[in-house]
Amino acid sequence: MLPVREYLELMRDFFESGGYVLGVIFVVSLLLWALIVERYVYLRLVYPQDLRKLVDAWRRRSDQTSWFAHKIRLALIYDMATRLTRSQALIKSLIAICPLLGLLGTVTGMVKVFDVMAVLGTGNARAMSAGISMATIPTMAGLVVALSGLFFSARLRQLAALERQRVADLLREYDGESP
Repeated sequence: MLPVREYLELMRDFFESGGYVLGVIFVVSLLLWALIVERYVYLRLVYPQDLRKLVDAWRRRSDQTSWFAHKIRLALIYDMATRLTRSQALIKSLIAICPLLGLLGTVTGMVKVFDVMAVLGTGNARAMSAGISMATIPTMAGLVVALSGLFFSARLRQLAALERQRVADLLREYDGESP
């Protein structure tokens, strides 16, 4: 097992070999995963309380069958759906940005390779290898972050749709309609 100092040196070397674009991808991935974790925490801890309050408030209404009551019911459903899908557009945008940042890393790495080739020629493979790693590492990192984020984003969208339907069914259950 490596000491913490060696892990930190390996991480520093990895970020240096990937160039500045790898740092940007890292920051974007931190933001992406913070939003994803926040959504799961909301669904697990806060949402059940919000749902209970909403259903209790609907049950306490004396009028649940009029046209106005149906409009209020729809507003409550849409409000809950908005809470359930909060940050999903930002999550999708961050996922879409990651491969583009990886492509930017590829381009900047290849520019470095061509600079080395222009100065030293094609005979110095060691000098070109830094640019090649700067071209490939951000691409890999951007794709890994995007693919893993896609899985969790799709699952969050699915959970939000299921819970929206559940809210609609629960509110319909108390106003005399069949679910």
